Amino acid sequence: MATISKLTNPAVSSSSLKPRSSSSSLPKSLISLQTKTGFNSKVASSQLTLRNNHPLKASLVVKCSQSGGNGSSAKRTTLHDLYEQEGQSPWYDNLCRPVTDLLPLIASGVRGVTSNPAIFQKAISSSNAYNDQFRELVQSGKDIEAAYWELVIKDIQDACKLFESIYDETNGGDGYVSVEVSPRLADDTQGTVEAAKWLHKVVNRPNVYIKIPATAPCVPSIKEVISQGISVNVTLIFSLARYEEVIDAYLDGLEASGLSDLSRVTSVASFFVSRVDTLIDKMLEKIGTPEALDLRGKAAVAQAALAYQLYQKKFSGPRWDALVKKGAKKQRLLWASTSVKNPAYPDTLYVAPLIGPDTVSTMPDQALQAFVDHGAVSRTIDLNVSEAEGIYSALEKLGIDWNYVGTQLELEGVDSFKKSFDSLLDTLQEKANSLKLVSL
Repeated sequence: MATISKLTNPAVSSSSLKPRSSSSSLPKSLISLQTKTGFNSKVASSQLTLRNNHPLKASLVVKCSQSGGNGSSAKRTTLHDLYEQEGQSPWYDNLCRPVTDLLPLIASGVRGVTSNPAIFQKAISSSNAYNDQFRELVQSGKDIEAAYWELVIKDIQDACKLFESIYDETNGGDGYVSVEVSPRLADDTQGTVEAAKWLHKVVNRPNVYIKIPATAPCVPSIKEVISQGISVNVTLIFSLARYEEVIDAYLDGLEASGLSDLSRVTSVASFFVSRVDTLIDKMLEKIGTPEALDLRGKAAVAQAALAYQLYQKKFSGPRWDALVKKGAKKQRLLWASTSVKNPAYPDTLYVAPLIGPDTVSTMPDQALQAFVDHGAVSRTIDLNVSEAEGIYSALEKLGIDWNYVGTQLELEGVDSFKKSFDSLLDTLQEKANSLKLVSL
């Protein structure tokens, strides 16, 4: 069995450590809840114990291809149990052509799809399946960025069609496909609003989620877009404080909409998980004490568990009850970044401990395959709340500044998506230049 104390200690620059604030960074909404559930500084837990990964027995992976599809049949899996027994929706964090490759996954229990600039960068750059449409777009006079959006919109529309029956069966509760606004707009409040409105209009599907990053400039964008009746996937959430702002933006948007029927305006809040451990583990290794090293691999799940407590608190009470009377649906928590970055950690570390009702887990190939193969279905998200509080506080006492962690990861996330976006546009420009040479 792998233990935290036996993990290697890669070097970390001292810049990753910042002085901790004098008070806890827990949102005020959780402070009263913390005193009720008690404090437990002990961090050993069956839910967070690290163990060796299981060898995968089966494959459930979409392979981008030029034509045709996987063609594999599917049977009942743990993904069906996840939704039917525990109320968590399993989504797939990937999209490429042919989009019909999603059909076996849908049959296996996948209930939605998320995409981002990095996913499209990989899909379009590594496949010839986009060439014919791209050639037509270039020859018709489209510029490179306009051609990019045409390629993306077609994939999103085609995927929405595949999930339409799930959307209808759940009365708009599930079956969504997410498409993100340009990452270049992460600091542009009004630009993000206009981009979201445009994407919503051109995709023109009831089960599309427009992804908006949870940057400080875009939190007001979320309220504005929701108020206009557009469903939103809020992405790149890394801290409890920012998550509470996102919830408030959703509630404010619903209240400002003026709609008498709110049932078709929905949202998910994408709370990122594994990247939190990636950063905090480095900080803990820099500290180097036995207590610090023993906390590796535990920060992300602990913070996520507290996010679920915040979710339950915010979506209750008189304010929420008034919105429910107009048909409002809760903004579900969506666990994102669920793939395991550290091979010493169990391959379902960011899925298995985060199972709970009214949540979504979006999984890339690695995490999805692992959970289908050997994942256990049971409610785990609030099994050890006091322990999660203990871990969160123990990290603060060691000097881990949660606000710094959230800010740093947000900057890295935005920068990563911008680089993927720019890289893809460069690749498409090269393709366009080669097409022009061929036409000559």
